[in-house]
Amino acid sequence: MTITSVSTSKQARQFLDMVNPIYKGDPNWIRPLDQDIEAVFDKRKNPFFTHGQCERWILADDNGHIIGRIAAFINEKKAWQYEVPTGGIGFFECINDQHAADILFEQAKAWLQGRGMQAADGPINFGENDSFWGLLVEGFTPPSYGMNYHPPYYHDLFLNYGFEKAYEQITNHLSARKPFPERFTKIAGWVASKPGYTFEHFSRKNAGKFVKDLMEIYNDGWQGFENFVPIKEETLMESFKKMEAIMDEKLIWFAYVNGEPASFVVVIPDANQMIRGFNGKLGLIEKLRFVYRRWKGVNRMRAIVMGTKTAYQKHGLESALFIKLKEYVLPLNRYEEMELSWVGDFNDKMLSIHHATGATFGKRHLTMRKVF
Repeated sequence: MTITSVSTSKQARQFLDMVNPIYKGDPNWIRPLDQDIEAVFDKRKNPFFTHGQCERWILADDNGHIIGRIAAFINEKKAWQYEVPTGGIGFFECINDQHAADILFEQAKAWLQGRGMQAADGPINFGENDSFWGLLVEGFTPPSYGMNYHPPYYHDLFLNYGFEKAYEQITNHLSARKPFPERFTKIAGWVASKPGYTFEHFSRKNAGKFVKDLMEIYNDGWQGFENFVPIKEETLMESFKKMEAIMDEKLIWFAYVNGEPASFVVVIPDANQMIRGFNGKLGLIEKLRFVYRRWKGVNRMRAIVMGTKTAYQKHGLESALFIKLKEYVLPLNRYEEMELSWVGDFNDKMLSIHHATGATFGKRHLTMRKVF
């Protein structure tokens, strides 16, 4: 076997296309768009290159067939906040062969060690954790846009190399037509009618304001979590720019208390239902099919992220936001399900909100860690 750093356009294409034989025949797999993956490794498009670095490799067998791939990266803002300096590995794909997997892992480990890292988390993204993050170990159903999907044997490849579970990421499913539990609805109605409490959905015309409000809420509400790094306005603007093609303004809601940004929820239509069968491509034909499917509508939404300022947590604002969503969604007679993805097992408050809505278990991903 021969492992090679990706440095040419041909190798970049091999990095992308080697997934097809691995998932051939799997009816649940939906190949991510090539442009989304390539953007991660493009210094002009990925803002994480301003405070990090990455490398990627492909593995070939003796006949020259590409049988594996991996990427390694260092986020300088987070790497040094752990007990030991910790980098990341991701975009791992491999045939069911432990020796091949070990070669990939060893290459990533050597690269990270050479830059001062003493551990690696994976599979994760060289970017925000709302996409390409975690190893799927339970819930092998069609993934929503941005969510990792893997063959079941990947778990053994990671474990046999010495990776251990760092934390779980839980995804729950919420039926759009099923009524919320009575207590949840009662709290939401009470909150929505309180003086000084107002609710607004996102507007492209005023995107700058809402991005700043989201940043303010997020950085306040999540600051107490371990290894938290404040999100930047330019990172959020880039994320919203990427969502423009599929965004529905009335699926993104904000709550305000006396004019102060207090809570938010970001939901998008599931773009994977629009790109299914594209095999990663987005040429003219695929774009026409995408536009048609977008017009026709999809039946699943994905809640990407929620957040509430510390001062307003346990005030029931999230309940009111879900009610606002449902008031818009139900008359459309389109959506059947909302995927609430993903919540770390360390986030008891958010898991409690999922439970309060009546959501049921959907998927389990793991963020694995290997200490060198």
